[in-house]
Amino acid sequence: MNSQQAILSRFALLHPKKIDLSLGRIERLLDDLGAPQRRLPPVVHVAGTNGKGSTIAFMRAALEAAGKRAHVYTSPHLVRFNERVRLAGKLVDDERLAEAFDRCERANDGQPITVFEITTAAALLLFSESPADYLLLEVGLGGRYDATNVVESPAASVIASISIDHVEFLGQTIEKIAYEKAGILKRSAPAIIAEQNPRALAVIEDEARKVGAPLIVNGRDFSLREENGRLVFEDEFGLVDLPPPRLPGRHQHGNAANALAALRAIEPRLSLSALERGLLEAEWPARLQRLRGGALVELAPPRAELWLDGGHNEGGGRVLAAAMADFEEQSPRPLVIICGTLATKDTAGFLRHFKGLAQELLAVPIAGEHAGRSAEEVAKIAADVGVQAAALPSVEAGLRFLSARTWPTPPRVLIAGSLYLAGAVLEANGTALE
Repeated sequence: MNSQQAILSRFALLHPKKIDLSLGRIERLLDDLGAPQRRLPPVVHVAGTNGKGSTIAFMRAALEAAGKRAHVYTSPHLVRFNERVRLAGKLVDDERLAEAFDRCERANDGQPITVFEITTAAALLLFSESPADYLLLEVGLGGRYDATNVVESPAASVIASISIDHVEFLGQTIEKIAYEKAGILKRSAPAIIAEQNPRALAVIEDEARKVGAPLIVNGRDFSLREENGRLVFEDEFGLVDLPPPRLPGRHQHGNAANALAALRAIEPRLSLSALERGLLEAEWPARLQRLRGGALVELAPPRAELWLDGGHNEGGGRVLAAAMADFEEQSPRPLVIICGTLATKDTAGFLRHFKGLAQELLAVPIAGEHAGRSAEEVAKIAADVGVQAAALPSVEAGLRFLSARTWPTPPRVLIAGSLYLAGAVLEANGTALE
């Protein structure tokens, strides 16, 4: 066990629950650290069920293309914890992260606090002590009582697409979940709202009125449409003609639109060149990521396409299936899904979108400490929603299983169902994350 893992293991002993949504513990620790949350660069706070990370990736790329320095906070990580904290463009190094952890551990002095809360405090400490023009701050879970919601006056808030997820913490209905997400809205801070279920939007609008947050709503105050292979973005500042985003999938057009609206809210004079580069240079691992080389790619059938996505809820399944359908229309190939999911996720809701689209599904377990469903359970759920399925012991076994066949047309293999599975795949494949 390395020193970082040892520290995180100690943190895990400070609270009996992995998740316990509350602001009191982190506010107490931040006060003891000298209130670093009040010394941050302008913050763009991003909540939502799907699309948070991609929206941030587009914003970061555009800001950096304009010569701005952007801190970024995201979660969870895929391979290394350092991925969560980006200081002015570079992932935090082990030494600085360990030093911030140590300061937080000493200030906390053994008091109850969750791992996410104390590590978020460490990130805020690092952000407060490193110069930057903006901090792009992703909510961990929900919004209202998420540890990131200690920022009192953000430059802007963004609520990406909302769907049913984390019901054990946020509620069983889209309205309850939207209420929790809308907790990040603050007085006078412009709030960019993605295209939403009408019931979710009604809740967001009501919460915005209560706190005095001006709304900028996709489909009402800004829009993005395709014209002749290009994208046309329109808002109160006018029309912008842009290239399609580098991140694949039609759903990324919506995320790009939200990012553009947010950028123009905080930096209305951002150049067209910076906006273009934001779309063309954004990177976000395990979100429809094409794996083109590595140990796992070598196990796949010759000339197969290998795609990786961390999608795991009903909304993620819907947009991912739509992307696969678009790929099929452009370049027909048999689609095979290798899938592992957590026991807390709506696996049936995720998988039902692939009925009639996927030739078969190979269910695999998720290794490690995470509470994953067994491969047999995932295979049964897939069969119940109409997707032919078999259970196998690992992703590697699944790829070997496919390679043992003869394919008239090389298959398109999609590995999906969990960000934890995606992280394990990237590590096993030897894919570097920077």
